[in-house]
Amino acid sequence: MDEGQINSVGALADPTRRRAYELVVEAGRPVGRDEVARELGVGRTLAAFHLDRLVEARLLEAVFARLTDRTGPGAGRPAKLYRRSDAQVEVTLPPRSYVEVGSVLAEAIERAGADLALQRVAFERGRAASSQTMDNALRERGYEPATTPEGDICLRNCPFHTLAEEFPPLICGMNLALLTGLAEGAGWPVTPRMRPEKGRCCVVLERQG
Repeated sequence: MDEGQINSVGALADPTRRRAYELVVEAGRPVGRDEVARELGVGRTLAAFHLDRLVEARLLEAVFARLTDRTGPGAGRPAKLYRRSDAQVEVTLPPRSYVEVGSVLAEAIERAGADLALQRVAFERGRAASSQTMDNALRERGYEPATTPEGDICLRNCPFHTLAEEFPPLICGMNLALLTGLAEGAGWPVTPRMRPEKGRCCVVLERQG
């Protein structure tokens, strides 16, 4: 485990900072220090301190944007907002290369043209494991579900992000099959659909009816 990973984990040791991180993640959009301060019940300066520490630890990233449609003189400076970083932090002691072995296996499957076999296994695994409620099952697997204005369920995090970046068709197809198995096995009132969008899982769970 390198120093950067240690710093990232250590940044969440403070309860207030950890809650600040959770608030940004749960929002699913860039948020400002005023909003975080209000939710935490702390001052703006303290909220900004914790948010900036999370940026330093690579858990969040800062972006600048105007909060109103005003432009030109008098519009003010763009606000500093925070969103979750794309950086992936994994901690095991001693270090283990699960991502590397996953990459090797994914490449082997791709070379062998065994995509359908992978999807079949993923579907069967999902169907066999789906005894939980939808929200619990998705959260335990790291999907971070959220309801859209249309009533569908978007998944704000991809648990397979690193491999999906390297092998998009293979891993996204497996992911869709897994979620389809989970939904069918437990009778969730949704239909998993492939709907890629930057910054979140490639699958959306469309409400039935």
